[in-house]
Amino acid sequence: MNAIDKTPSSDISLGLLLEPLTGSGDLPLVFRYDGRPVKPGYHVTEVKAGQFSALDCGANPEAWAEIFIQLWDVEEGGRTHMLAGKFAAIIRKVSEHVQLDGSAKLTFEVSDGVQPMQLYCASTPVISDAVVHIELVPRAASCKPRDRWLAEQAHAAGCCGSANSAKCCG
Repeated sequence: MNAIDKTPSSDISLGLLLEPLTGSGDLPLVFRYDGRPVKPGYHVTEVKAGQFSALDCGANPEAWAEIFIQLWDVEEGGRTHMLAGKFAAIIRKVSEHVQLDGSAKLTFEVSDGVQPMQLYCASTPVISDAVVHIELVPRAASCKPRDRWLAEQAHAAGCCGSANSAKCCG
């Protein structure tokens, strides 16, 4: 397996999604979700960008940018999977009309036109067998105050156990 990034992560930004596609434009781009690949006739039906302001469950103000890419997972007579270069060109075309922040949170909306749309985050693209694969992972709800607390605990555990513990934990 020839991986672009051998440690795939979920919840990447638009910029991190597009960066590895630039050198892989002639390769098919296959998204996988719910344990299966999208059908060869899939379409990018919509790309939208939003700026959000909210109050989380701990009464903390939140603000973020998010980009939504909608995939319509359909079979269309004799079509093959979209090439990575075509996908990148679609995003470039959208960016001519809509300001897209490459560091924005990226969400995929996927439906086959029958089932309700589901939300997914993307993993780092991986090249295998001359195909660019992108795994879409269901986007779960989360509690931002809890997530921040867990991140602080992980940082403190890593920092306090190191030679720099006087700087971190002092």
